[in-house]
Amino acid sequence: MLTNSSKYAIRAVLYLAIHTDKLKRMGSKEVANAIKIPAPFLAKILQKLVKAKLVSSVKGPNGGFFLSKQNNEKSMLDIVACSEGIDLFKDCFLGLERCGDDNPCAIHHMVEPFKRIMIEGMGNKTIAEFAKETKEGKSFLFLKD
Repeated sequence: MLTNSSKYAIRAVLYLAIHTDKLKRMGSKEVANAIKIPAPFLAKILQKLVKAKLVSSVKGPNGGFFLSKQNNEKSMLDIVACSEGIDLFKDCFLGLERCGDDNPCAIHHMVEPFKRIMIEGMGNKTIAEFAKETKEGKSFLFLKD
């Protein structure tokens, strides 16, 4: 359901939320290596997230990417919206143009509750809350061995 761009953005933001702060920053290559995604692609994603004020960055020899307190208060839905928009939650799962509650496709009624759960779950929790769960071992961000 999510594109690689959104998946990579979520993984990178969670990694930054766990491993960085205003004084400890990381380069895009370091993050990409840690979460096993292509560095050039991640660099573009991070720049887009910085422009949307979802990730912070500092240029220069001691620069890099990090999450500020304000960044950590954003939601995962904000990350997906920046990455690809939230139309993917509105569009028909089968790609039909006129699918909806009044004109459902074959799987509409099965998929719609899942979409609502995703929107609520990603929109109602902050990045900091997701990061805390990961730190506590309640969820996982699989990293390079």
